Amino acid sequence: MGILNNKQKIGAAAVIMGLSILLSRFMGLARDKVISWQFGAGGETDVYFAAFVVPDFLNYLLAGGYLSITLIPLLSRLFNNDEEDAWRFFGTVVTWAALSIGLLSLAAWLAAPWLAPIVAPGFSEEKLVRLTVFLRIILPAQVCFLPGACMSAILYIRNEFAVPALTPLVYNGFILLCGILFPMLGIAGGMEGFCWGVTLGAFFGSFLLPLMAVRSEGLKWRPGLWHRQMKKFLLLALPLMIGQSVVVLDEQFIRIFGSLADEGAVSLLSYARRIMMVPVGVVAQAAGVASFPFLAGLLANGERQVFAETLNKALRNSLIVVFPVVLYMAAVAQPTLGFIFEGGSFSVEKTDLGAPLLQIMLLAVPFWVLQQIIGRGFYADQDTVTPAVVGSAATVVCVPLYLWLTPRFGAPAVASLTVASVGLYAMALLGWGTRRFGRDIIRNLGRTAFKSIAVGLPAFGTAWACSRFLLSCSMPNGTGLLLRQFLAISLGGVAFLIVWLMTARAFSPEFIAVLLSPFQKKLGRLLRKG
Repeated sequence: MGILNNKQKIGAAAVIMGLSILLSRFMGLARDKVISWQFGAGGETDVYFAAFVVPDFLNYLLAGGYLSITLIPLLSRLFNNDEEDAWRFFGTVVTWAALSIGLLSLAAWLAAPWLAPIVAPGFSEEKLVRLTVFLRIILPAQVCFLPGACMSAILYIRNEFAVPALTPLVYNGFILLCGILFPMLGIAGGMEGFCWGVTLGAFFGSFLLPLMAVRSEGLKWRPGLWHRQMKKFLLLALPLMIGQSVVVLDEQFIRIFGSLADEGAVSLLSYARRIMMVPVGVVAQAAGVASFPFLAGLLANGERQVFAETLNKALRNSLIVVFPVVLYMAAVAQPTLGFIFEGGSFSVEKTDLGAPLLQIMLLAVPFWVLQQIIGRGFYADQDTVTPAVVGSAATVVCVPLYLWLTPRFGAPAVASLTVASVGLYAMALLGWGTRRFGRDIIRNLGRTAFKSIAVGLPAFGTAWACSRFLLSCSMPNGTGLLLRQFLAISLGGVAFLIVWLMTARAFSPEFIAVLLSPFQKKLGRLLRKG
């Protein structure tokens, strides 16, 4: 990648992370397909999804999801100045991360019977007992995530994205494998196999794999309890620990408040969210992760104008990509949900209930894109306070609405508030970002969003009509519903792509160039060789 410029490096890194997240999301969907087939939506599946609330909260409490973000700027500077000192600082962070998450996980493991009714206030006594069992199986996985995130930070600093891209694939692979094999071997009953897969996947995928990669790069283990940079590290991490933003708690809100809705609401909302998170991961998270090291480097070198231009480019390009994806997925929401989950214990009626939830939740995806990228801008500037404060304020605003609306309107209220809360956070953070980094970061952003929607609407209408026709028409030889759903998704996608390309070529040809830009250099080489 040494011959690429910064924008091309970000694009290439985003493609690597995007493909990884895409494959991981598909593996997650495959896992959920097995779950829905065996257990449907309700009962055991509600308990399984609720079992992640406490472990995920511990991870959020120690800023596990943001550990790389807080480490990268500090470690980058230390490695540039004094490598030995950088390894000492790294060893201190890993030591404290392991001790903290280990003690908290042990405390939660012991307190699981008392935590269960707090996590799922709408569950029956029988489901709370089952939830306690699941909690105690899953909690040890958290001990692997934080040290593993520290190892991944080293790899990101060295622009090594391959192993971090593999970790979620190994993690999801173990969940799927154990969920299928353990019941067959008589090791675990019900959904316990999936819970054991979480813990084993966390160890092998999230911890051992990055550890081996860093060792091969020359890991120098210097454990310790204090380093002069720990104060600065804690000041960066503390707002992320204290602040609980809506994007951090979004999935937990679905599990907690979904338990106040109808039976099976937690599962249906979780299934819909799983599909919704595919474009969030492929576009938003991949762009955010890939752009962060480059944004941090620009600010470290004092290139604030280039930083603003790069941030603006990342925001606009991501919106160009995400709107057609969202529109296509909304057009084929019903056949998609049915094709992935329908069958076994998951009925057609469950698909009919879940499809509108998916369509509502897809409206949140563009806001996820804005939040993920502008948030990385603040983190690159070593400001973790602003995103935490803005996100926590959005949480405070939305929690009373969840409590008021969910018992009255059920799962659709939870889905709608998911969109509203993420949207409120993203727009507030974007507004604050213009004050911090200047209005250049939002230059032509609204115009780009409007054009991307306008270009995608004719394709949306075409794909929706195509999918509805294929689902409703009778086919020869008794063609089953599964095949019709597949044809609705695939042919609807072909129709969407054709109309989108025609519209984009006529009104916004630069949109097509954006989609091809990460591959242009490789395509040029192939053409020259040919």
